[in-house]
Amino acid sequence: MSKFYRKCFSMIMASMLSVGILAACGENSAPAGGADNAAKQGDSNKATPASAEPLKLQFLVPSYADVPNMNDEYWTEWQKKTNTQLNVEWVPSGDYDTKFDLVLASGNLPEIIVSTNMTRPTLLQAINQGAFWDLTPFLGDFSKYPNMKNNSGPNVWNYMKLDGKVYGIPRNRPQIDLGIKMRKDWLDKLNLPIPTTIDEYAADLKKIVDSDVDGNGKKDTIGIIGHGFLLADGDDTYSGAFGALDPVYDKDGGLIKNQLTPNYTAMVEWLRKLYADGILAKEFSSMKKTQAEEMYATGRAASYVRNIWRDYTWEQMNQKTQPDAKVITLPPLKGPGGVTVSLANPTFGAFYISKKVPEAKVKQILDYFEKTTTAEYTDFNYYGIEGVHNKVVDGQPQLTDLGVKQVTTNANQVFSLAFNNKMKVLNPSAPKAYNDAKMKEVEVYGQVGKLNPFSIINSNTWTNVWPKYEKEWQAMATKAIVGQITMEEYKSYVDKLNENQDLKKAYKEFAESYKQYFGK
Repeated sequence: MSKFYRKCFSMIMASMLSVGILAACGENSAPAGGADNAAKQGDSNKATPASAEPLKLQFLVPSYADVPNMNDEYWTEWQKKTNTQLNVEWVPSGDYDTKFDLVLASGNLPEIIVSTNMTRPTLLQAINQGAFWDLTPFLGDFSKYPNMKNNSGPNVWNYMKLDGKVYGIPRNRPQIDLGIKMRKDWLDKLNLPIPTTIDEYAADLKKIVDSDVDGNGKKDTIGIIGHGFLLADGDDTYSGAFGALDPVYDKDGGLIKNQLTPNYTAMVEWLRKLYADGILAKEFSSMKKTQAEEMYATGRAASYVRNIWRDYTWEQMNQKTQPDAKVITLPPLKGPGGVTVSLANPTFGAFYISKKVPEAKVKQILDYFEKTTTAEYTDFNYYGIEGVHNKVVDGQPQLTDLGVKQVTTNANQVFSLAFNNKMKVLNPSAPKAYNDAKMKEVEVYGQVGKLNPFSIINSNTWTNVWPKYEKEWQAMATKAIVGQITMEEYKSYVDKLNENQDLKKAYKEFAESYKQYFGK
C-alpha cells in the first residue's frame, strides 16, 4: 500500500468506518480444466421467460487481466445466458485490498462486493456493524439452492460461517493451485537434477544466479521472486516445509497465529540465508505482482510461486526470446517440518450483498448464483463459445486467439464456479497431452498438501488488535531477512508479541474457532 493510500485509509477509517457502514445498512490466459468432476448441475438450464427483464447487478471485483469489454462476444453471451445486465467495477488485483477498505469505510457499497479474504479485519468489522445481509434465513436447508449446495467445495459452507451465520456466497476454487515454478532448461544447462528438498532447491538456485544461464554475458539472473509481503503466494508454500501450516499452541492452550510460530521463524531464517547468498530478489518485500509477472515472463528469474496453470503461458512467453525455455512446477520439496505444498481454501473469499439491497432483490441475486454454480456455466467460463472462443482438438476445447483475449481470469470474478480440482492446473491454451501430463504431475499435491487453518478460523480480538502491530512485525521480519537485525533480535521480538495479553486472548479465540471448524 502506498504512503498516500495508507494516509487516506487511516484518516477515512478513523472518521467514517463506524458511521459510514452503519449508514449503509438502512491474468491474460484463463485457468482451465473444465468442471467434469463437478456435481450434477441441477436444474440450471430452466428457460428464462422471454418477457423477463434482464436483472441489473452491480459488482465490485478484483481484476487479474485487462479490464474486459462487457459488450464483446464473451460477455454479451454470458449476460444473455444469465438474463442479466452487469455493471462491474474492475479494480487491479494489486490495489484491490486498498480499494475494498476505502469502499467499506465510505459506506457507499455496491450491491455485491468481493472480499478475497474472509478473515480480513475490515470485512469482519463491517459484518459486525451490519453492512451485509445475513443469508442464513434465505439459504435455509438449501432445498431451493441445490447447485450452491452440491457444486461448492468440500466443507465450504461450514467455512463460510461466522458465529453460526452465513454472510457470504463462496467463490469456489480448487485446493490444488499454487506451485513453485522452476526453469527446467536452466537446470539442464547446468546438469542439475530436479530438486527434491529445500536444501537442494537453494543449492540449485545458487548455481543459477552465479552463472550466465540466459547467455546475456551478465550474472544478473534472480533466483526467487515474489510479490508483496512475504513473497505473497510463496508465504504458505515455503512455510509449509517448516511446519508453519500445522497448529502450534502456547502453554495456555492458545493457538498461535501461524506467522508468529517458531516454525515460521525458521522459514524467515532460511530466507535470510537465501538473501545473503544473492538468491532472493533484493526488492522481495516491495515488488508488485505486475512487476514479478513481467520479470518471470521475460526470463529474468528462475523461480516464482504462482498458479500451476501459468506454466504453459510463461513458457510460451519466455520462448519468444529464449527458444529453449521450459517452465515446470516442482514436486513437493521436503523441509524439516513438512513439504512445500499449501492447499488453497476451497473458496477464494466470498461475495457479500450490501444491506442496502432490498430483500426481494437479495432473492434474485441468490437465484443468479444458484443458476450459474454449475458445470455448464463453469465450462463456458473456461472456454467461451465453441467455434468462436475455442475449437475442439483431440477431444479438448482449446482457446482461439479471440478466446485468449476475451476469456481471461476476469471471466470467473462474477459467479461462484462449480468446484473442481483441475481449474488452476490445466491451461485452455495448451495441448491436451501437455494438460494431461501436468495434471498427473501434481496429483500428489492433494495427498501431501496442507490447508492454512488461518484462512478460515477467526478471532475478534485479533481483528481488532493485530493492525496495531502488523506493519512493525513486517518491518522486523524484513530486517531479519536482509540482515539489518540478528535472528536473536527477531526471535526476541516475536517472543514479546506472543506474551502480549491481547494476542494471548486472540490465541484462545483462535483455538475455539479451530475446534468449531475442524472439530479438534
